[in-house]
Amino acid sequence: MKLVVGLGNPGPEYAWSRHNAGWLAVDSFTTRIEAGPPRSKYGGAFWPASQVEGAGVAFLKPFTYMNLSGKSVIEAVRYHDIEPPDVLVVFDDAAIPFGTLRYRDSGSAGGHRGMASILGAIGTLGVPRLRVGVGAPPEVMEMRDWVLGKFPKEQRDAWPQVEELAWSALSKWLAGAAGQGFTLRAQLQG
Repeated sequence: MKLVVGLGNPGPEYAWSRHNAGWLAVDSFTTRIEAGPPRSKYGGAFWPASQVEGAGVAFLKPFTYMNLSGKSVIEAVRYHDIEPPDVLVVFDDAAIPFGTLRYRDSGSAGGHRGMASILGAIGTLGVPRLRVGVGAPPEVMEMRDWVLGKFPKEQRDAWPQVEELAWSALSKWLAGAAGQGFTLRAQLQG
């Protein structure tokens, strides 16, 4: 079994925030495969394994808040005996422009506290990740305020293109064709 983890924060105040890009991607995946409602397990919303592109894939959205995501993920990984290369973590990245997604098989957390929590809990840098670009904040804005801020209307309108890229990335990962990494970019208007 494989596990796809979308990072975000619980609560209506975080809906459509940049920091919830991972949650939005998992919502898109589970809707696309008609996974139905999640179960409350492992400190989050958990969808049991479904067949996706010929593989058994479960989905998890931790409710532990971003910085403690590792607590939820390690529970699911241990219970289902999932190896680190079979866990794909999807999260926001302000160093990448909106409409761009980057996949890597392993590496550091790159300053992302949610990913750092997961790497620490699992105990290896060898955890695949899909970083969803949310763009950099204006110079006058703190990073925290930027990532907790909402996507503007034009980016929400373009979100279906990001979802298609995320599905393509998931398909590549499941097919084992990810290799060392890849970048996908949407053809955004304007």
